[in-house]
Amino acid sequence: MRCPYCGSLDTQVRDSRPTDDHASIRRRRVCPDCGGRFTTFERVQLRELTVVKRSGRRAPFDRDKLETSVAHALRKRSVTPERIERMLNGIVRQLESSGEAEIQSSTIGELVMEGLKGLDDVAYVRFASVYKNFREAKDFEELLGQLGAVEEEGAPAPPPGSDD
Repeated sequence: MRCPYCGSLDTQVRDSRPTDDHASIRRRRVCPDCGGRFTTFERVQLRELTVVKRSGRRAPFDRDKLETSVAHALRKRSVTPERIERMLNGIVRQLESSGEAEIQSSTIGELVMEGLKGLDDVAYVRFASVYKNFREAKDFEELLGQLGAVEEEGAPAPPPGSDD
């Protein structure tokens, strides 16, 4: 690991421990050349993934890009960073454990939509509108109708004799 202060490649690990969510390792490092101390966070990567875009173009999977698109959908929404990180880790874990080296971008999009639906309805609609390339208001109406139908299925039945 390169020292951020002097650029030396000969840094030493002083302490390693898992993060609270156990998705990465926190390492305290020191540079013997300049004495600089810094922390790195390292994730286990099960396999190299390639994303196959709609156009057929291939690109390496980039967790940061996934995180950025989720952050855009969740902008100004009150969802804790821990829940977001748990969702992202779950998606990456599903992709890595799928057994496939090449993943369709549509698969990633569907996993993100599924995860956002469980976190925040507004973020779900925001992401879906971009992912599904909404062009008209009726596209939103259809999605909101589906979202409402799903919520009604999970809602308890009204008590007998109520006006609902």
